[in-house]
Amino acid sequence: MIIGPESTGKSTVAEALAKHFHTVFVPEFAREYINGLHRPYVYEDLWEIAQGQLALEDKMSVEARNGFLFCDTDLYVLKVWSEHKYGCCDERILRAIARQRYNYYLLTDIDLPWTPDPQREHPEPEMRQQFFKCYRDIVINSGLPWTCLRGNEQERLALAAAALTKHFS
Repeated sequence: MIIGPESTGKSTVAEALAKHFHTVFVPEFAREYINGLHRPYVYEDLWEIAQGQLALEDKMSVEARNGFLFCDTDLYVLKVWSEHKYGCCDERILRAIARQRYNYYLLTDIDLPWTPDPQREHPEPEMRQQFFKCYRDIVINSGLPWTCLRGNEQERLALAAAALTKHFS
């Protein structure tokens, strides 16, 4: 599972790791969902996004190979985002989080430069730091092993691949 703030290379790492380990990755469903809206997303959309993300994970898990399925995001991202933007999180999302079963977290640091994107909302360094701290707390409290990915694309891939190879060998 790859988790971290906006514009920290989650998609890039997920795709690169899938290629490295000869398997597939699960893209972030929210991106496709929001691109299909002809309006700004609202609180009620978050449950639809959560369901879509979980369905996509289930679908892609059938195609996973070599014991790996890399997910570009998880429902904690929706929780953090919902609580920040709306002050609360849908109970259905919280229940789905409680049922999540992953076995390793890769946390992407904010050391990459911000890349503008119409779906990204918080380029401010202090907001990026705040979100990073939220995600770091999540992975620490998850009880799962995790690695923080720093550096450029190649350095992140090398760090992640080495950590996963060591942990799962």
